[in-house]
Amino acid sequence: MTVHDEPSSAIDQIEADAYSEPLFPVERGRARGYEPRAVEAFLAQARDAFETDAAGSPFSAESVRSASFPVVRRGYQVAAVDAALSRVEDAFAARERADAIDALGPARWIDVHRGLAQEILDRLTRPRRERFARVPWIRYGYRLDEVDIVADRIAGYLAAGEPVTVEQVRAVAFRMQRGGYDELQVDAVLDAVVTVQLAVD
Repeated sequence: MTVHDEPSSAIDQIEADAYSEPLFPVERGRARGYEPRAVEAFLAQARDAFETDAAGSPFSAESVRSASFPVVRRGYQVAAVDAALSRVEDAFAARERADAIDALGPARWIDVHRGLAQEILDRLTRPRRERFARVPWIRYGYRLDEVDIVADRIAGYLAAGEPVTVEQVRAVAFRMQRGGYDELQVDAVLDAVVTVQLAVD
């Protein structure tokens, strides 16, 4: 029960002041932010899914992590919404971890995520510039050197426990270059890293 109490309070924080508008700071001038109605609808649906804990719900830590919204003028500030989404993701992840441990047992749970961590580590310790698929030269992908630097840090975390937080992985951003690394593949591995971190931290 204790595992579920903390995430519930995290979810509650998102709409604790729902009677006051707006829910998040609004961008001014030319700056763009997330479309407010889309953000509010998503958070309301996530809250309902968390509170009902219905089987077959499309909401999970992964779905919250991959949420996206239109960007508009006078939208909600991206950083503020992303911080709220991180708390919601943490809440779902904690519940999922508790449910999985109940179903699989602690030893099996650890084995599953140890295997995922090893798969990630095997990829991130490939030779530099060869760790992910490359897009054709006429297209833009993530800069090779920047991705490789992040890959080295995450490999250090997985192999030797060097400090890398969930927030740091979530905040990673890369510049673009022709013939760079495939964005979808890199993003998928970073998502897997977050999954491992939320499972074991």
